[in-house]
Amino acid sequence: MVHKKSITVIPPDPKYDSHIRIEQKQLNVAAYCRVSTRFEQQENSYEAQIAYYTKKIESNKNWNCVGIYADEGKAATDTRFRDSFNDMIDDCYAGKIDLILTKSISRFARNTVDFLRVIRELKERQIRIIFEKENIDTMDNTGELFITILSSQAQEESRNLSENTRWGIVRKFEQGIVQVNHNKFMGYTKDSNGRLIVVPGEAEVVQKVYDLYVAGFSAYKIALILETEGIKTTTGNDKWHSSTIYKMLQCEKYIGDAILQKTYTIDFFTKKKVMNNGYVKKYYVRNSHEAIISKELYYKVQEELKRRSTKKASDVRKRYSSSYPLSGLIVCGECNNVYHRVTWWNKSGKSYVWRCRKRLKNGTTKCKNSPTIKEAIMLELLVELFISILETIVNEASAYLLKTKATLKNYLLADKLEFDKNDINKAVLNETIDLIVIKDEKTATVYFKSGLIMEKDFIKTIE
Repeated sequence: MVHKKSITVIPPDPKYDSHIRIEQKQLNVAAYCRVSTRFEQQENSYEAQIAYYTKKIESNKNWNCVGIYADEGKAATDTRFRDSFNDMIDDCYAGKIDLILTKSISRFARNTVDFLRVIRELKERQIRIIFEKENIDTMDNTGELFITILSSQAQEESRNLSENTRWGIVRKFEQGIVQVNHNKFMGYTKDSNGRLIVVPGEAEVVQKVYDLYVAGFSAYKIALILETEGIKTTTGNDKWHSSTIYKMLQCEKYIGDAILQKTYTIDFFTKKKVMNNGYVKKYYVRNSHEAIISKELYYKVQEELKRRSTKKASDVRKRYSSSYPLSGLIVCGECNNVYHRVTWWNKSGKSYVWRCRKRLKNGTTKCKNSPTIKEAIMLELLVELFISILETIVNEASAYLLKTKATLKNYLLADKLEFDKNDINKAVLNETIDLIVIKDEKTATVYFKSGLIMEKDFIKTIE
């Protein structure tokens, strides 16, 4: 017996039925708005876009407003930094959005590759985008060709806009117009005419940083001093970083000058900037604003920065001061590397020793025989040398010894031979000694700045 066929028609989901107008479908709808600059007319456009789409979605009883996603002051060439855009795409992937309304392709994206990728990924999930200005629906089979053409056009417009903006900036550079983010610039703010003016309290901090560096303190130590004194950074933070100190020390704006176009944007898509080491012209503007630091102090700091940064262990005539009197002073006679200060703990408590940097880093494979030096013993050795120099009879003294003796006397009271290891500070060593070479476990050679060279038995080392 053959049964009569029974056919039941299953109607299409109104959400996907192409015969039903978009306005009549039950959809979760969102809108995307964006402006890339903060000019007043675009700010109005930004607010107008939000108001327009909010009203449009809420006025349709078949649409459920998921939200208005909006990015202000964000470029369209890179989606990574558009937070609201990325939140919207995440909500699409989570199934919260069926339809996105936006003003135009250029509002959505100006990078053709990113644009097509997002369009296709959403299309696979049956999520459509309607660009009102171009009257394009991404679910339309003929839409992708137009989208590709128009997005490429939007990308080229963005390139032209970037080049035009850059052209205007370069013209300002040529006129010596200084553009600085004064909100992150210690020592200066801007007046009503946009000119840099000194902030007295902050200027004192800048002066202090320069003075401390010239006095021999490292950037790290200066940062600690500022933190200890409760001085905040220009952004209001309590924590100071060495990198911030270095930037302040190298900033020519503190002497009233300005170097323009220090950086160069090599990719208008990613807005990636690099240091301008010859890509394009730089402009040096002298006396562009009021100075905080004297030129003499500034150039003295630059010389000191260069001297410290170019210091090599093999260069017996270059050394910089730091927190410890012996820093950079002791050199390994075997591998020619400087010694570093190390804290040791034992039963008697904490002690300080100096060890070869290469041996610390690589073990005995690179430096087999460098001894470890007790800090207290080394300072006692130097005291013995200093006293022996000060006690030398003038008639028996060489010119080098006399010069060293005269320098040492500057640190004694009433020419008395009262000298112990507690008196051995940075000032004494900077003025008298150039280098101490640890030749082996028994001998150290001391090179004085006067040209005097003395060897000293040095037996009290740690095996």
